[in-house]
Amino acid sequence: MTLCILVLPAVAQKSTDSIDDYIKGEMQRRKIPGLSLLIVKDGNIERTKGYGFSNVELQTRVTPETVFQSGSVGKQFAAMAVMMLAEEGKLTLDDPLTKFFPEAPASWKEVKVKHLLSHTGGFTDYPNGFDFRRDYTEDELLKIVERIPLAFPPGAKWSYSNLGYLTLGILIHKVSGQFYGNLLQDRVFKPLRMTTTRIITESDIVPNRAAGYRLVKGELKNQEWVSPTVNTTADGSLYFSVLDLAKWDAALRDGQLIKQRSYQQMWTPFLLNNGRPNPEGYGFGWFVHDRGSHRRIEHEGAWQGFSVNISRYLDDGLTIVVLTNLEGSHPDDITHGVAGILVPALASPAE
Repeated sequence: MTLCILVLPAVAQKSTDSIDDYIKGEMQRRKIPGLSLLIVKDGNIERTKGYGFSNVELQTRVTPETVFQSGSVGKQFAAMAVMMLAEEGKLTLDDPLTKFFPEAPASWKEVKVKHLLSHTGGFTDYPNGFDFRRDYTEDELLKIVERIPLAFPPGAKWSYSNLGYLTLGILIHKVSGQFYGNLLQDRVFKPLRMTTTRIITESDIVPNRAAGYRLVKGELKNQEWVSPTVNTTADGSLYFSVLDLAKWDAALRDGQLIKQRSYQQMWTPFLLNNGRPNPEGYGFGWFVHDRGSHRRIEHEGAWQGFSVNISRYLDDGLTIVVLTNLEGSHPDDITHGVAGILVPALASPAE
Protein backbone atom coordinates (compact mmCIF):
# COMPACT_ATOMS: atom_id res chain seq x y z
CA MET A 1 0.00 0.00 0.00
CA THR A 2 1.37 3.39 -0.99
CA LEU A 3 0.01 6.70 0.20
CA CYS A 4 0.75 9.67 -2.01
CA ILE A 5 0.88 13.20 -0.66
CA LEU A 6 -0.49 15.49 -3.34
CA VAL A 7 0.95 18.98 -3.69
CA LEU A 8 -2.00 21.20 -4.55
CA PRO A 9 -1.61 23.27 -7.72
CA ALA A 10 -2.44 26.96 -7.82
CA VAL A 11 -5.83 26.29 -9.44
CA ALA A 12 -6.85 24.42 -6.28
CA GLN A 13 -5.97 27.30 -4.02
CA LYS A 14 -9.43 28.85 -4.20
CA SER A 15 -11.18 25.71 -2.93
CA THR A 16 -8.44 25.24 -0.32
CA ASP A 17 -9.03 28.74 1.03
CA SER A 18 -12.79 28.13 0.91
CA ILE A 19 -12.35 24.98 3.00
CA ASP A 20 -10.24 26.84 5.56
CA ASP A 21 -12.80 29.60 5.79
CA TYR A 22 -15.64 27.08 6.08
CA ILE A 23 -13.93 25.00 8.78
CA LYS A 24 -13.01 28.03 10.86
CA GLY A 25 -16.51 29.43 10.54
CA GLU A 26 -18.12 26.16 11.62
CA MET A 27 -15.75 25.81 14.56
CA GLN A 28 -16.64 29.28 15.75
CA ARG A 29 -20.37 28.72 15.26
CA ARG A 30 -20.38 25.35 17.01
CA LYS A 31 -17.78 26.38 19.64
CA ILE A 32 -15.46 23.50 18.71
CA PRO A 33 -12.09 23.74 20.53
CA GLY A 34 -10.13 21.60 18.08
CA LEU A 35 -10.59 19.84 14.75
CA SER A 36 -8.51 17.59 12.52
CA LEU A 37 -9.32 17.26 8.83
CA LEU A 38 -8.41 14.62 6.23
CA ILE A 39 -9.24 14.87 2.54
CA VAL A 40 -8.33 12.03 0.17
CA LYS A 41 -9.11 12.27 -3.55
CA ASP A 42 -8.49 9.38 -5.94
CA GLY A 43 -6.06 7.78 -3.51
CA ASN A 44 -4.03 10.95 -2.96
CA ILE A 45 -3.95 12.71 0.39
CA GLU A 46 -4.90 16.26 -0.54
CA ARG A 47 -5.07 17.64 2.97
CA THR A 48 -4.28 16.74 6.56
CA LYS A 49 -4.62 19.76 8.78
CA GLY A 50 -5.32 20.66 12.37
CA TYR A 51 -7.36 23.62 13.58
CA GLY A 52 -7.71 25.04 17.06
CA PHE A 53 -6.67 23.38 20.32
CA SER A 54 -6.30 19.73 21.25
CA ASN A 55 -5.97 20.81 24.89
CA VAL A 56 -7.52 24.12 25.86
CA GLU A 57 -5.90 24.26 29.30
CA LEU A 58 -2.40 23.77 27.89
CA GLN A 59 -3.15 25.72 24.67
CA THR A 60 -1.80 22.81 22.62
CA ARG A 61 -2.59 23.09 18.93
CA VAL A 62 -4.22 20.33 16.87
CA THR A 63 -1.94 18.76 14.26
CA PRO A 64 -2.47 15.81 11.88
CA GLU A 65 -0.75 13.69 14.53
CA THR A 66 -3.30 14.57 17.22
CA VAL A 67 -5.08 11.50 18.63
CA PHE A 68 -8.85 11.62 19.09
CA GLN A 69 -11.36 9.10 20.43
CA SER A 70 -13.36 7.16 17.86
CA GLY A 71 -16.79 6.84 19.39
CA SER A 72 -18.96 4.68 17.15
CA VAL A 73 -16.64 5.04 14.16
CA GLY A 74 -14.96 2.14 15.96
CA LYS A 75 -17.88 -0.10 15.01
CA GLN A 76 -16.57 -0.51 11.46
CA PHE A 77 -13.38 -2.01 12.92
CA ALA A 78 -15.35 -4.46 15.07
CA ALA A 79 -17.36 -5.39 11.96
CA MET A 80 -14.09 -5.94 10.09
CA ALA A 81 -12.93 -8.38 12.78
CA VAL A 82 -16.19 -10.34 12.48
CA MET A 83 -15.89 -10.50 8.68
CA MET A 84 -12.32 -11.77 9.00
CA LEU A 85 -13.44 -14.54 11.34
CA ALA A 86 -16.28 -15.40 8.99
CA GLU A 87 -13.91 -15.74 6.02
CA GLU A 88 -11.76 -18.07 8.12
CA GLY A 89 -14.78 -20.28 8.87
CA LYS A 90 -14.65 -19.60 12.60
CA LEU A 91 -18.23 -18.33 12.50
CA THR A 92 -20.95 -17.61 9.98
CA LEU A 93 -23.14 -14.54 9.78
CA ASP A 94 -26.17 -16.80 10.16
CA ASP A 95 -24.96 -18.37 13.41
CA PRO A 96 -27.42 -17.85 16.29
CA LEU A 97 -25.99 -16.15 19.36
CA THR A 98 -26.82 -19.20 21.48
CA LYS A 99 -24.07 -21.06 19.60
CA PHE A 100 -21.57 -18.85 21.41
CA PHE A 101 -23.58 -18.03 24.53
CA PRO A 102 -25.41 -21.28 25.44
CA GLU A 103 -26.72 -19.85 28.71
CA ALA A 104 -28.30 -16.82 27.03
CA PRO A 105 -32.08 -16.31 27.02
CA ALA A 106 -34.12 -18.50 24.67
CA SER A 107 -34.98 -15.41 22.61
CA TRP A 108 -31.34 -15.20 21.53
CA LYS A 109 -31.81 -18.36 19.45
CA GLU A 110 -33.37 -16.17 16.77
CA VAL A 111 -30.71 -13.47 16.93
CA LYS A 112 -27.95 -14.07 14.41
CA VAL A 113 -24.52 -12.52 14.09
CA LYS A 114 -25.68 -10.51 11.07
CA HIS A 115 -28.47 -8.98 13.15
CA LEU A 116 -25.98 -7.53 15.62
CA LEU A 117 -23.78 -6.21 12.81
CA SER A 118 -26.77 -4.42 11.25
CA HIS A 119 -28.59 -3.23 14.42
CA THR A 120 -31.61 -5.39 13.61
CA GLY A 121 -31.39 -7.90 16.46
CA GLY A 122 -33.82 -6.22 18.84
CA PHE A 123 -31.02 -5.23 21.21
CA THR A 124 -31.30 -1.87 22.95
CA ASP A 125 -28.88 0.59 24.52
CA TYR A 126 -27.30 0.90 27.96
CA PRO A 127 -30.14 0.68 30.50
CA ASN A 128 -31.13 3.40 32.91
CA GLY A 129 -29.02 3.03 36.01
CA PHE A 130 -26.01 1.59 34.19
CA ASP A 131 -22.96 2.75 36.12
CA PHE A 132 -20.42 4.07 33.62
CA ARG A 133 -17.95 4.65 36.47
CA ARG A 134 -17.78 1.01 37.52
CA ASP A 135 -15.32 -1.54 36.18
CA TYR A 136 -17.02 -4.63 34.73
CA THR A 137 -15.73 -7.96 33.52
CA GLU A 138 -16.93 -9.24 30.13
CA ASP A 139 -19.09 -11.81 31.92
CA GLU A 140 -20.72 -9.07 34.00
CA LEU A 141 -21.43 -6.97 30.94
CA LEU A 142 -22.87 -9.97 29.12
CA LYS A 143 -25.21 -10.74 32.01
CA ILE A 144 -26.48 -7.15 31.94
CA VAL A 145 -27.25 -7.47 28.23
CA GLU A 146 -28.90 -10.86 28.69
CA ARG A 147 -31.31 -9.45 31.27
CA ILE A 148 -32.74 -6.89 28.85
CA PRO A 149 -35.69 -8.25 26.81
CA LEU A 150 -35.50 -7.90 23.04
CA ALA A 151 -37.35 -4.80 21.86
CA PHE A 152 -38.65 -6.54 18.72
CA PRO A 153 -38.27 -9.84 16.83
CA PRO A 154 -34.83 -10.12 15.19
CA GLY A 155 -34.86 -8.78 11.65
CA ALA A 156 -38.25 -7.07 12.02
CA LYS A 157 -36.95 -3.53 12.56
CA TRP A 158 -33.81 -1.42 12.75
CA SER A 159 -32.74 0.24 16.00
CA TYR A 160 -29.24 1.46 16.75
CA SER A 161 -27.75 -0.61 19.55
CA ASN A 162 -24.45 -0.06 21.32
CA LEU A 163 -25.14 -3.20 23.36
CA GLY A 164 -25.30 -5.22 20.15
CA TYR A 165 -21.74 -4.24 19.27
CA LEU A 166 -20.61 -4.66 22.87
CA THR A 167 -21.86 -8.24 22.57
CA LEU A 168 -20.02 -8.67 19.25
CA GLY A 169 -16.78 -7.75 21.01
CA ILE A 170 -17.34 -10.49 23.59
CA LEU A 171 -18.26 -12.90 20.78
CA ILE A 172 -15.00 -12.07 18.94
CA HIS A 173 -13.10 -12.90 22.13
CA LYS A 174 -14.87 -16.25 22.50
CA VAL A 175 -14.35 -17.25 18.88
CA SER A 176 -10.76 -16.08 18.42
CA GLY A 177 -9.40 -16.49 21.94
CA GLN A 178 -8.22 -12.86 21.79
CA PHE A 179 -9.64 -9.71 23.30
CA TYR A 180 -11.13 -7.95 20.28
CA GLY A 181 -8.75 -4.98 20.65
CA ASN A 182 -5.73 -7.29 20.55
CA LEU A 183 -7.12 -9.04 17.48
CA LEU A 184 -7.52 -5.71 15.72
CA GLN A 185 -4.01 -4.72 16.70
CA ASP A 186 -2.55 -7.93 15.26
CA ARG A 187 -4.76 -8.25 12.19
CA VAL A 188 -5.55 -4.66 11.18
CA PHE A 189 -3.60 -1.89 12.87
CA LYS A 190 -0.09 -3.38 12.71
CA PRO A 191 -0.36 -4.69 9.12
CA LEU A 192 -1.64 -1.30 7.95
CA ARG A 193 0.96 0.55 10.05
CA MET A 194 -1.73 2.43 11.92
CA THR A 195 0.65 3.40 14.68
CA THR A 196 -1.68 5.62 16.75
CA THR A 197 -4.78 3.42 16.61
CA ARG A 198 -5.49 1.34 19.71
CA ILE A 199 -7.94 0.71 22.51
CA ILE A 200 -8.50 3.68 24.82
CA THR A 201 -6.33 3.73 27.93
CA GLU A 202 -5.83 6.30 30.65
CA SER A 203 -2.78 4.69 32.23
CA ASP A 204 -0.49 4.58 29.18
CA ILE A 205 1.44 7.53 27.83
CA VAL A 206 -0.26 8.38 24.53
CA PRO A 207 1.64 11.04 22.57
CA ASN A 208 -0.48 13.82 21.07
CA ARG A 209 -3.63 12.72 22.90
CA ALA A 210 -6.41 15.32 22.71
CA ALA A 211 -8.66 16.23 25.61
CA GLY A 212 -12.43 15.94 25.18
CA TYR A 213 -14.93 18.68 26.00
CA ARG A 214 -18.65 19.40 26.33
CA LEU A 215 -20.72 22.55 26.53
CA VAL A 216 -22.73 23.18 29.70
CA LYS A 217 -24.97 26.23 29.40
CA GLY A 218 -22.63 27.50 26.71
CA GLU A 219 -19.52 27.09 28.86
CA LEU A 220 -16.76 24.67 27.91
CA LYS A 221 -16.24 21.82 30.39
CA ASN A 222 -14.04 18.74 30.46
CA GLN A 223 -15.46 15.39 29.45
CA GLU A 224 -17.09 13.24 32.12
CA TRP A 225 -15.02 10.35 33.47
CA VAL A 226 -15.93 6.72 32.81
CA SER A 227 -14.29 3.56 34.10
CA PRO A 228 -11.37 1.99 32.19
CA THR A 229 -13.28 -1.15 31.19
CA VAL A 230 -16.27 0.80 29.89
CA ASN A 231 -13.71 2.45 27.61
CA THR A 232 -12.66 -0.86 26.04
CA THR A 233 -15.91 -2.21 24.58
CA ALA A 234 -16.47 -2.90 20.87
CA ASP A 235 -19.23 -0.33 20.46
CA GLY A 236 -16.54 2.32 19.95
CA SER A 237 -13.49 2.64 22.22
CA LEU A 238 -10.52 3.45 20.01
CA TYR A 239 -7.89 6.14 19.64
CA PHE A 240 -6.82 7.25 16.16
CA SER A 241 -5.49 10.18 14.13
CA VAL A 242 -6.38 11.36 10.64
CA LEU A 243 -3.01 10.03 9.46
CA ASP A 244 -4.03 6.53 10.52
CA LEU A 245 -7.48 6.91 9.01
CA ALA A 246 -5.81 7.74 5.69
CA LYS A 247 -4.16 4.31 5.88
CA TRP A 248 -7.49 2.72 6.79
CA ASP A 249 -9.16 4.44 3.84
CA ALA A 250 -6.43 3.20 1.50
CA ALA A 251 -6.94 -0.37 2.72
CA LEU A 252 -10.68 -0.10 2.09
CA ARG A 253 -10.13 1.42 -1.34
CA ASP A 254 -7.60 -1.23 -2.37
CA GLY A 255 -9.63 -4.15 -1.02
CA GLN A 256 -7.08 -5.23 1.55
CA LEU A 257 -7.81 -7.35 4.65
CA ILE A 258 -10.95 -9.15 3.40
CA LYS A 259 -12.46 -10.31 0.10
CA GLN A 260 -14.44 -7.98 -2.11
CA ARG A 261 -17.69 -9.83 -1.49
CA SER A 262 -17.26 -9.25 2.24
CA TYR A 263 -16.82 -5.54 1.64
CA GLN A 264 -19.98 -5.57 -0.46
CA GLN A 265 -21.89 -7.13 2.43
CA MET A 266 -20.62 -4.43 4.77
CA TRP A 267 -21.56 -1.67 2.32
CA THR A 268 -25.02 -2.93 1.36
CA PRO A 269 -28.11 -1.98 3.39
CA PHE A 270 -29.21 -5.02 5.37
CA LEU A 271 -32.59 -6.46 4.38
CA LEU A 272 -35.30 -6.81 7.00
CA ASN A 273 -37.57 -9.84 7.26
CA ASN A 274 -40.00 -8.20 4.83
CA GLY A 275 -37.31 -8.18 2.15
CA ARG A 276 -36.86 -4.43 2.21
CA PRO A 277 -33.66 -2.56 3.14
CA ASN A 278 -33.65 -1.22 6.68
CA PRO A 279 -34.84 2.43 6.72
CA GLU A 280 -31.48 3.87 7.81
CA GLY A 281 -29.58 2.12 5.04
CA TYR A 282 -27.24 0.47 7.54
CA GLY A 283 -24.90 -2.29 6.39
CA PHE A 284 -22.34 -3.82 8.75
CA GLY A 285 -20.65 -0.99 10.68
CA TRP A 286 -21.50 1.61 8.02
CA PHE A 287 -24.43 3.80 7.02
CA VAL A 288 -24.97 3.41 3.28
CA HIS A 289 -26.58 6.24 1.30
CA ASP A 290 -27.63 5.60 -2.29
CA ARG A 291 -27.29 8.99 -3.96
CA GLY A 292 -27.47 7.76 -7.55
CA SER A 293 -24.05 8.32 -9.06
CA HIS A 294 -22.72 9.70 -5.76
CA ARG A 295 -22.91 6.79 -3.31
CA ARG A 296 -21.78 7.62 0.20
CA ILE A 297 -20.85 5.31 3.06
CA GLU A 298 -20.13 6.86 6.42
CA HIS A 299 -20.31 6.70 10.19
CA GLU A 300 -20.31 9.22 12.98
CA GLY A 301 -19.03 8.65 16.50
CA ALA A 302 -19.59 10.47 19.78
CA TRP A 303 -18.10 9.60 23.15
CA GLN A 304 -16.51 11.30 26.14
CA GLY A 305 -16.27 14.79 24.73
CA PHE A 306 -15.41 13.76 21.16
CA SER A 307 -17.49 13.80 17.97
CA VAL A 308 -15.98 12.40 14.77
CA ASN A 309 -17.08 11.35 11.29
CA ILE A 310 -15.78 9.54 8.21
CA SER A 311 -17.58 9.93 4.88
CA ARG A 312 -16.48 7.99 1.79
CA TYR A 313 -17.98 9.01 -1.57
CA LEU A 314 -17.36 5.84 -3.53
CA ASP A 315 -18.26 7.09 -7.01
CA ASP A 316 -16.32 10.32 -6.57
CA GLY A 317 -13.11 8.81 -5.19
CA LEU A 318 -13.42 11.16 -2.23
CA THR A 319 -12.99 10.55 1.49
CA ILE A 320 -13.38 13.22 4.14
CA VAL A 321 -12.70 12.74 7.85
CA VAL A 322 -13.48 15.30 10.53
CA LEU A 323 -12.37 14.66 14.11
CA THR A 324 -13.41 17.10 16.84
CA ASN A 325 -12.96 17.23 20.60
CA LEU A 326 -16.43 18.53 21.41
CA GLU A 327 -19.50 16.52 22.34
CA GLY A 328 -22.42 17.16 19.99
CA SER A 329 -20.50 19.06 17.30
CA HIS A 330 -22.22 17.17 14.44
CA PRO A 331 -19.08 16.57 12.36
CA ASP A 332 -21.10 14.79 9.67
CA ASP A 333 -22.54 18.16 8.67
CA ILE A 334 -19.01 19.49 8.34
CA THR A 335 -17.78 16.57 6.20
CA HIS A 336 -20.77 17.03 3.91
CA GLY A 337 -20.07 20.75 3.71
CA VAL A 338 -16.44 20.16 2.73
CA ALA A 339 -17.57 17.61 0.12
CA GLY A 340 -19.88 20.19 -1.40
CA ILE A 341 -17.04 22.68 -1.71
CA LEU A 342 -14.79 20.16 -3.45
CA VAL A 343 -17.47 18.57 -5.65
CA PRO A 344 -20.45 20.88 -6.15
CA ALA A 345 -22.66 17.94 -7.14
CA LEU A 346 -22.29 16.65 -3.57
CA ALA A 347 -23.72 19.82 -2.05
CA SER A 348 -27.20 19.14 -0.76
CA PRO A 349 -29.73 20.49 1.73
CA ALA A 350 -29.33 19.36 5.35
CA GLU A 351 -30.25 15.71 5.65
